[in-house]
Amino acid sequence: MRVNDAVIGAVLLVLSLAVVWHVRSFPTIPGQPYGAALYPFLIGCGLGICSLLLIAKGFRSGIPIVETGQRGDADDAPSGHRPVAFVTTLLALLFYLLFAERLGFLVSSTLMLIALFLAYGVRRVMVVPLAVIATLVIHYGFYKLLKVPLPWGLLESFAW
Repeated sequence: MRVNDAVIGAVLLVLSLAVVWHVRSFPTIPGQPYGAALYPFLIGCGLGICSLLLIAKGFRSGIPIVETGQRGDADDAPSGHRPVAFVTTLLALLFYLLFAERLGFLVSSTLMLIALFLAYGVRRVMVVPLAVIATLVIHYGFYKLLKVPLPWGLLESFAW
């Protein structure tokens, strides 16, 4: 069974609107130009934009709202790919929980992203550069902008 992307997009749009509506009540932080609502608000807006794109894609596809049976399209992921990607995602989360303090955010996040990118079929030549860039962007956003203390682990002597 396959559900049209427009349906999934509509559900995600409702979720994004609920997030944006809810964060309006978050308190402001004295002396800061932004408050606790900034990051959830941006995520909600990004999810809303992606939801609208997914809805548009679903309507353009001409696929029924719910379709049963095998489609066999070339753009479907191979059936063996999905379980590996799912298990890799769970193992990556477990890895982070167990090793983030010891290895640090930068090392553990980079290793996690490399494993996830490989499991989800990202071109091998792009895996390491994307993992490093994504880790640095995430670290900057949380550590510098949001002032979230992230573990340094092995790189404690290089902490900035």
